[in-house]
Amino acid sequence: MNIETKFLGEVTIEDKEIIHFPYGLPGFEDITEFVILPLEKDSPFAILQSIKQQEIGFVIALPFVFKQDYAFDVMEEDKEELKIETPEDLITYSIVTLKEPFNNSTLNLQAPVLINHKQKIAKQLVLQDANIYPLRFPIEGSNF
Repeated sequence: MNIETKFLGEVTIEDKEIIHFPYGLPGFEDITEFVILPLEKDSPFAILQSIKQQEIGFVIALPFVFKQDYAFDVMEEDKEELKIETPEDLITYSIVTLKEPFNNSTLNLQAPVLINHKQKIAKQLVLQDANIYPLRFPIEGSNF
């Protein structure tokens, strides 16, 4: 199927690529179907794009590339919702807040996006201890 995207224009996706967010994202609870669109090969950045609403797209990044010691616990309830069987089922992203110039952009480490890439189920997790990681972690100075 073809979809219109916020950043990349029209792209073709397959049904098997669609990721379901049963509860949407905070602030976008009614939008439950997204796709991840890579930006470049081997880039830590991608686009999390709604398949139904062109204007709903987020730049996301692999947070471990920018903060190697990034770690948090996933509660049993979240593991069950995401149908996680092994840690390898899970891919973690952070939403990027874009700024000019680009190296002034930041990652939201307080609310990682967890995706079970095998089951295509996802959730944005709001970490309980908000003091551990910042809402705006700078990507500048990271070795990516």
